[in-house]
Amino acid sequence: MEFSLKGIRVIDASTVLAGPSVGTFLAELGADVVKIEHPSHPDVTRSWRLPQEEMDSSVSAYFSSINYQKQYSQLNLKDKNDRDEFLRQVSEADILITNFKLGDAEKFGIEDHILHELNPRLIIGKINGYGAADARVAYDLILQAESGFMSMNGTPESGPVKMPVALIDVLAAHHLKEGILLALYNRERNGKGTAFSVSLYDAAVSSLVNQASNYLMVDHVPQRIGSLHPNIAPYGELFQTVNGDTITLAIGSNDHFKKLCGELGLEELTEDKRFVTNHDRVINRKELQLYLDQAISKRETAPLLESLQKLNIPAGKIQNLREVFSSDKAKSLIREEMIDGKLTKRITSVVFK
Repeated sequence: MEFSLKGIRVIDASTVLAGPSVGTFLAELGADVVKIEHPSHPDVTRSWRLPQEEMDSSVSAYFSSINYQKQYSQLNLKDKNDRDEFLRQVSEADILITNFKLGDAEKFGIEDHILHELNPRLIIGKINGYGAADARVAYDLILQAESGFMSMNGTPESGPVKMPVALIDVLAAHHLKEGILLALYNRERNGKGTAFSVSLYDAAVSSLVNQASNYLMVDHVPQRIGSLHPNIAPYGELFQTVNGDTITLAIGSNDHFKKLCGELGLEELTEDKRFVTNHDRVINRKELQLYLDQAISKRETAPLLESLQKLNIPAGKIQNLREVFSSDKAKSLIREEMIDGKLTKRITSVVFK
């Protein structure tokens, strides 16, 4: 089955990461996407360059990561002629993506009801920070801080740590994609467009999943425990092999644990009352790690991982991005495009096959 949005026209009037990444997703599925930028103040991520990037380039690696297969249009919505051109484009569009600040739609005269009078089939997907009526400026770092993620991430020694990607933007973008696709489906049934919004805050809190339930049901406030899982052990512990590589394990069942102990020559641990069940292993995970450390430190990385994978035991080596992109599987996800005369690369936003 081929998934295609060919013939769908999208106006991407958003900036930074969440909205533009949705525009890229739709473009990769075949939609025609026009990105609207202010003539004097284009998307700020064009200027978010690494130290080694060319300072006079109009395109940064950050900008490239979430802008792909788009046409570009410079419009100042405060200018009457530009506003009229924007409305003309909207009148022919299927989808509009925005992340305007509170009050901007009214200031520009492009409120939902005006756009729907012009184009009743238009789907308007909006990103905001803390809700449609909240004017706070929202950045991913602050959302990670205020939604609990940073309080849980890191180690007791490190203090709170943010995720190394704009995680909350990514999560909100997925919600916006889902809303847009559902709106397209509903429009096929009733012929009508709609407007909806996704807040970064709601996307963040809704993604706390098991950690939220641990608190809501058991009053457990998660602490910083590094990569460890609060409900499973061994899960997230780090081990050094004889080669000096770091590996980690995700032992989610008693069967996995028995197979792991058999491979490592630690069969006696399966009968040790401290480790018989997952609950026991969570309580006594520090003692368990000592046994596993000693056994794994004597093994070579590649043969050990190969043996574990043959036993269907989840295990992997900690890899940096150079190692990640040395694999053909990762390389197959790279998408290239020339933007403003510069070769840009990013990872595909469409991975269902």
